[in-house]
Amino acid sequence: MHGTDDDDWLTERSRVIGDRIRAERDRQHITQERLYLGAGISRDVLQRIEGGRHNPTLYTLLRIARVLDVPLADLVR
Repeated sequence: MHGTDDDDWLTERSRVIGDRIRAERDRQHITQERLYLGAGISRDVLQRIEGGRHNPTLYTLLRIARVLDVPLADLVR
């Protein structure tokens, strides 16, 4: 059954994914600008993804993973 618990789980997963993207970007010393331009997304979208406040498409996540040169699984596991 779906409901509030699922929404809470999805919100938490979004935060975790955003944290992983930001941590990997920071680890590689990649600026937000380099990442959002390389991924073909806006700065606002990247900031919302990193903040766990955006539901990115699979294509967006794949583009981010490509720019960071990491497997998508590393960001969403």
